[in-house]
Amino acid sequence: MNNTSKTNWDKVDALTEAEIDTSDIPPLTEEFFTNSRWWKPISSLDVTVQVDPTTLAWFQAQGEESQQKMSAALRIYAQAHQA
Repeated sequence: MNNTSKTNWDKVDALTEAEIDTSDIPPLTEEFFTNSRWWKPISSLDVTVQVDPTTLAWFQAQGEESQQKMSAALRIYAQAHQA
């Protein structure tokens, strides 16, 4: 991947709840919930995809749920390349 994150994740992970600035997030009002909709998750499909060993090892090294993380990465890629 050519897009390497420059985020200092150790610093982000070390933040306490009090240190996280949420002032730019509007409060969830009754109107928000009135206008919201419940979305049933789309069920996943089981497919076979060939992945090079290095990529698979990287995802597996990220911890549990590596398959879900691979799926999320594919979804983000697809959304970024939609016409």
